[in-house]
Amino acid sequence: MKNIKLHLTKLLMVICLIIIPSACEEYLAEDFRDGLSPATFYNSDAEAKIAVDGAYSMLTDAGWFKHRDRPAWWQMPADEISSTRNIFKETYNITWDEGVADGERYWNTLYEAIRNSSDAISNIQGNEKLSQTTIDQSLGQLYVIRALAYYDLTCVWGDVPFFTEILAPEELASLERTPVKTIRDAMVADLQTAYGLLPDSWSGSNLGRMSKWAARALEAKFHMFAENWQGMLTASKDIIDNSPHSLMENFGDVYNWSNAGYSNKVNPEHILWIDFTGLPAKGLSTNSEDNYQRGHDYVPRLRDEPKDKKGRQGELKAALAANDHEFGGYGGASPLPLLTDRSSWDAGDLRYDVTIATEYEGIPLKFAYMSKLWNLSKTFSPRGNKNENFVMIRLADIYLMAGEAENELNGPGNAYQYVNKVRERAFEPDQPWSNMTQQQFREEMWEERLHELCGESHRKPDLVRWGIYVDRIRNTQFQKHNMPAVQNVQEKHQYAPIPLSEIQLNPNLLNTDPTNNGYR
Repeated sequence: MKNIKLHLTKLLMVICLIIIPSACEEYLAEDFRDGLSPATFYNSDAEAKIAVDGAYSMLTDAGWFKHRDRPAWWQMPADEISSTRNIFKETYNITWDEGVADGERYWNTLYEAIRNSSDAISNIQGNEKLSQTTIDQSLGQLYVIRALAYYDLTCVWGDVPFFTEILAPEELASLERTPVKTIRDAMVADLQTAYGLLPDSWSGSNLGRMSKWAARALEAKFHMFAENWQGMLTASKDIIDNSPHSLMENFGDVYNWSNAGYSNKVNPEHILWIDFTGLPAKGLSTNSEDNYQRGHDYVPRLRDEPKDKKGRQGELKAALAANDHEFGGYGGASPLPLLTDRSSWDAGDLRYDVTIATEYEGIPLKFAYMSKLWNLSKTFSPRGNKNENFVMIRLADIYLMAGEAENELNGPGNAYQYVNKVRERAFEPDQPWSNMTQQQFREEMWEERLHELCGESHRKPDLVRWGIYVDRIRNTQFQKHNMPAVQNVQEKHQYAPIPLSEIQLNPNLLNTDPTNNGYR
């Protein structure tokens, strides 16, 4: 069919040239809108929005937040979760290497997002065909999306190639790695610019877009990994004092997806989230859904449960059906024994019962599950059509960051207020922190962030930045099928190797580090 169309087009052009030259000239001079390029695009506010939406669509790509590519580096090889069986072996057993589960798709998706964002920025900036409001809001969103990609790259790989303009293929193919500090400084500057361009919040069909407070929260995260404690504290306090965000009164409501649709899956505690409920960026209506495949890992597989399969499986199925629930998950993210052990949490911590499930409707389960993040609804979250948002940064995280930064700067005196604000809803009666040394505060923070944020893809980078990753893994009790992680972990595993396929295309990636983060 393609060849037929091509031949017909050639024939029409020949007839035009022979019979009616003047008409042919007019035909050939026509501006074909079908052949879109940057030169023929960005002529209206609507077209700029389409470009921004295209950048958003990268967030829900399988290589980034949709599947397991990101959790493989942020969450799986740590001290909080494992799988219910021997799957995702390279990650959970810490056997990845250069060329073996080395994050190639994740890397490529992040750089595609950077290229798309940078191209849109260059065409929107100073464009006289666009309104100033569209220019400002488009640039603000694009700066945040691009910074988010570099945030992931620098946390997972450290020094990486860096660019903010579209480069020729030969330039891209020869880039060396840029020091992580240079990249982070540039992204902080972009995020501070975005902060001044974006609105406080969005509503309606724009609900999933980046706000000024999302920019500020991501800035705080960059400061955190750079150990810029003052920058981290300043950004965190700005959010706490001036943003419209507030802590939920009940910890269980933070991730309560029950019967939730597009308009009520976002609560006041969520600051930066990836929208899988009805992403405007992909042209979806507010009732459309994009399957957040990673979310199924928290949900049990029916074939694994209950603990007494022969005696109570019928009872379990009946209980699920009565609640319009299903165990249709993968069992790929189950809490490790220490996290499941109630005695490892502070006495009276209400978060435990919300976070950990060892039974369903009084029926004991074979495995423990992270119920905080599961949605069992057969109607609203069936297997293959799961649409819960991925909440990347929420206000409780910001409070804990403010406390950590204040402690590092000045000791615990003024730091307690931030942590205790989070702990107010976690205990009844309240159990505030007090009378700690600076080091005691640090070490308690290791556990507080675990219990408040477990399963939310913060744990491994936290352990790395605290300098305790290898020691923690060597002293963690894993599931039987993941026990090799204890012996396998080495210092190099704090970061990922540059993907082998990238090195083969561009050997200059080894110029500043011939060991490839210790993997050679």
